Amino acid sequence: MANVEKVVEQLNFLIKASENYTRNQTRHLLEDAEDAVVLSNRLEAAIERATRPNSMYMKQLDAARRKTQPYRLREVRTVALGLRDDLIAGWVESVVELVHADTYRDYLEMAEGLLAKGYKDAAAVITGTSLEVHVRALCVKNGVATHVAGKPKKADTMNADLKKASVYDGLQQKEVTAWMDLRNKAAHGDYPSYDRDQVRRLIDGVEAFMRKYPA
Repeated sequence: MANVEKVVEQLNFLIKASENYTRNQTRHLLEDAEDAVVLSNRLEAAIERATRPNSMYMKQLDAARRKTQPYRLREVRTVALGLRDDLIAGWVESVVELVHADTYRDYLEMAEGLLAKGYKDAAAVITGTSLEVHVRALCVKNGVATHVAGKPKKADTMNADLKKASVYDGLQQKEVTAWMDLRNKAAHGDYPSYDRDQVRRLIDGVEAFMRKYPA
């Protein structure tokens, strides 16, 4: 939760600064407009970092940006307040993405360490398992069913379903399929069928995939 706490801390700092500015400018709203612009820009940037481009917060932010200063600052602060409170309450999906990102990074770093020590098979299994968990999380995020007839779907089925839902294209689906195949070989002891370089590419590919399609 460290990333979430850091975002909340930044929002708190900027919200407090904007409140102080507004309090001091009660009688002269048009004075020191440059300060309002700076504070507004920093708050807007913080909001953008903390949520997704198509979120309700971004829609509210777009509306606030149509105001003139210093009224724009007040509107932006209102958006920031709502976002901050929802982050604290755990109601924002980007919180999940931040936590997932930390978790996946930890596992991929573990895989990196194992590969560096010559344990390519363990590195492949850990990376592949992280990929499968991420694919399932992508399904949940995008409203794609993860169960059929009361049973969890297989990873390759979820991968195909994500392509059908246009979460990513067919080329990405094929790449994920290849990664899952390598992981299955490692998990079932078919160690001679792949080498260290392939595991190296697996780790790099999965890491880039997770960054491109956060869940």
